[in-house]
Amino acid sequence: MRLLTALPLRLAAVTLIALGPVAPAQAQDEAPAVTIAAAQDRPLRRVVPVSGTLVARNEVLVYPHAAGFAITELNADIGDRVQQGAVLARIDDRTLALRVTQAEAALASAQAAMRQAESQVSATEAQLRQANQVLDRVQRLRDSGAATQSSLDEAQAAQQGADAGAQSAQDGVQAARAGLAQAQAALDVARLDLANAAITAPVSGIVSARNGQIGAIAASGGEPIFRIIEGGEVEVSAEVIETELVLLHENDPATLAIAGLPDHAGHLRRIAPVVNRTNRLGEVRIATDDNEGLRPGLYVGGHIVTENRTGLAVPAGAVLRDGNGAHVLLLGPGNALIRRPVETGLTWDGWQEITRGLNPGDEVVARAGAFFGEGDVVRPMRPADAEGAAGDTAPAAAPAATQAAGATE
Repeated sequence: MRLLTALPLRLAAVTLIALGPVAPAQAQDEAPAVTIAAAQDRPLRRVVPVSGTLVARNEVLVYPHAAGFAITELNADIGDRVQQGAVLARIDDRTLALRVTQAEAALASAQAAMRQAESQVSATEAQLRQANQVLDRVQRLRDSGAATQSSLDEAQAAQQGADAGAQSAQDGVQAARAGLAQAQAALDVARLDLANAAITAPVSGIVSARNGQIGAIAASGGEPIFRIIEGGEVEVSAEVIETELVLLHENDPATLAIAGLPDHAGHLRRIAPVVNRTNRLGEVRIATDDNEGLRPGLYVGGHIVTENRTGLAVPAGAVLRDGNGAHVLLLGPGNALIRRPVETGLTWDGWQEITRGLNPGDEVVARAGAFFGEGDVVRPMRPADAEGAAGDTAPAAAPAATQAAGATE
């Protein structure tokens, strides 16, 4: 009977002892669990997205210099890599060869005329010297009274005529010299036209188009016979909105995603000095570091990196914004939250740069911060805690069950 009376009292005492230490732990467990992240140095970037098309950096048009003649040969086709000076095509040069012969004959005639004019100068100069001598003798005789005035007048007239003849001969030499130069130029042009019957590549590169046909009449207007991508170099022609155009600088690195090919690296080569008034876009040219497999016309996407640095950052979801600006909820003493105003910088890969307001290692609410306020007590869940939570739950339940079973007994 005494044993039966003491048993309930002992059970009550055990229950009170068990519940006493558990009460504070239950209060902590009732606090809401939040994910905590530490402010840390992270790589940060500012990028400008681009989309465009591959184009030839420099496209060279090949026209015939001698037009109006039939094409007799075509030695290159689309896709061929050609060297500067290589013969791409030929035109019928028979007429051009005859023009060279005509020009050579005209040059020979001009040379003969030049020699004749020079001989005429020699003859007239001799006549002028003789007339000067006669005039000098007659003048001395007239001064001594041995010659008449009429003799002196005749000598003076003869001297003036000889002088005019010499001047005319000099002019004839000038005319013959001009005719000779003209004939030489005509011969040079005829020879150049004959040489241009072989249409050569002005630069080294890749043939991107061929419009000529054998038998067609070569023309200096309309479509060129060939188009050549100089050096085989292609680049991206893209358009950027005006608000982001001001962020770009020459040689900024770029990553390009080209249809059907691996990503290519490149750099910003040229920025348009003007913006389209209609669509507010400006053109940029991005040079590729490797042209292998690239063809004009392919679609290109990607981005240009305008800033690349390391800075203090927190998860982007940790930064809250309201009418007073940006702020975070900082984990304070006793796991109470503190509102901390911050200034932000770049956003990259899910992280927000903090330029002022936090120190490295400060812990903030990473997610769901909008549901909490300053002074709220929370149960912080750090990444390591979250990983071990699943494994810690099952072992903790077993001892509790065992204690309950022992107490029942």
